[in-house]
Order: sequence, then structure tokens, then C-alpha cells
Amino acid sequence: MQRFKSKVAIVTGAGCVGTGWGNGRAMAVRLAEEGAKVLAVDRDQERLNETLSLAGDSAASITTCICDVTDAASVQAMVEACLKAYGAPDVLINNVGGSSAGGPIQLSEEAWDSQIDINLKSVFLTCKYVLPHMVERKSGAIVNVASTSGLRWTGSAQVAYAASKAGVIHLSRVVAVQHAPDGVRVNTVVPGQLHTPMVEVRLAKQRTGGDVESLLASRVKRIPLGFMGDGRDTASAALYLASDEARFVTGTELVVDGGMTARCD
Repeated sequence: MQRFKSKVAIVTGAGCVGTGWGNGRAMAVRLAEEGAKVLAVDRDQERLNETLSLAGDSAASITTCICDVTDAASVQAMVEACLKAYGAPDVLINNVGGSSAGGPIQLSEEAWDSQIDINLKSVFLTCKYVLPHMVERKSGAIVNVASTSGLRWTGSAQVAYAASKAGVIHLSRVVAVQHAPDGVRVNTVVPGQLHTPMVEVRLAKQRTGGDVESLLASRVKRIPLGFMGDGRDTASAALYLASDEARFVTGTELVVDGGMTARCD
């Protein structure tokens, strides 16, 4: 299937904190496999190199770009790099994010500010500098990646992460309505308890003192389907929303969580 033939896509957070299929890495590779020219964006070139390696033959359709998506000048330079490499973007996928544990008492003000910048300001900035190119051509699709933590309690106090991801969901709705007359669609993928490399590299240290198996077991218990998805499941949802198949879908969320948020407990 070549749903994105002749399309140009930007994917932020296209590297990964570990080996395997993180959300951004899977989305960048899947887009390239389906015909897109992809600007794969991250702040770590080594992680992007791993993405290229996993892409196989499709790596020829991916150009890497180092960018700090919390910095306006860096984002502007990233958009210029896309224009130079491939032309104006047809698709923007915002995937950068990260969590810090703690409620208002435990979380430092600095950690709060950092979480808002990484998870929410980054989406604002990329939309700010990509949208004009989509509006000019009366066409475009933006997919923002949030989290079920932005919908409900998911097992641990991470107030800044939850608040910023809820902000991503509503930012997407507002921008979708504002720019619907311009032919630009904006939607949100809401992943749940996935088994991505971040779980083993980062979350296990934060939640269970490094006990990966204990963390995985606790996460699976919340999922009605009885197993965890991974970055490829997020990618499947994002590619649908970015594709012409979703031409009548905007301002909404696609939850990818195995039924977790539908449960009462």
C-alpha cells in the first residue's frame, strides 16, 4: 500500500530511548514504507541512525534532522530543512514527550515547566511554523500524540504529564476547528499502556526500582485485551488519521489502549 505516495511528512521524536519500536520511530518508518518522503526529527543523531537502520530499504526516503522542538528558532530551522529537502509538508506528526513522577507537592517547579515545554509547547511551536505552509496550499493533516494520562488516572501521580497531554488533546480540537476551512485536519492519537523501549529504559527505574517484569505485569493487568501494544500500534492509528482515508475525520481522538480507559476500575 502506498497511501502517502508523493506526500511529505515531518515526524518529531523519531528516535527512541532504546532499541525497538518506539512511537515516533515506528511512525517515521511506516510513512516511508507507504511512499512518503519523511523528515525524521529528534535531538539525538544516534537515535535517528538506529531508526534509519530499522527502516531498511525505506531509509532512502528518510532525511534526519536535529531539532529542539521547545525552541522556536530550532523549529523554524527544522521547517526550512524540510522545505529544502522535500518541499512543503503535507503531514505533521508531533510525537515528542516524556513524563515526570509526582503531584504538586512532590514535583518541582522546574520539572513542571520542563514537562509543559516538552509535551505541550513543542506541539504549539511545530503547528505555528508548519501550519502556514498547509494553509497556503489548502491541504494538510496534523496528528498529535497525547496519552491516556490526559484522559484519566492511569496508575501513578504525574500531574504535569497528565495536564500537558490533556492540553495536547484540546489544542488539537481548537486548531482543527479553526483551520477546517483551510483544508487542514487535526487529530490526536491517545496511546495507553504500550510496551515501548521507554518502559524498560526509563519508566521501570522511576516506578519499580528497575524491575521491568513487575512494571510490565502491573500494566498488563489494567488492559482488558490482556496484552500491551507497541509503537507499531500507535503508528497504525496515526497513519490512518494522516491519510486520505480519514478525509472526514478532524478534531477528534483515536484511543489506542486495549480498552483500558473504558474500564471503571
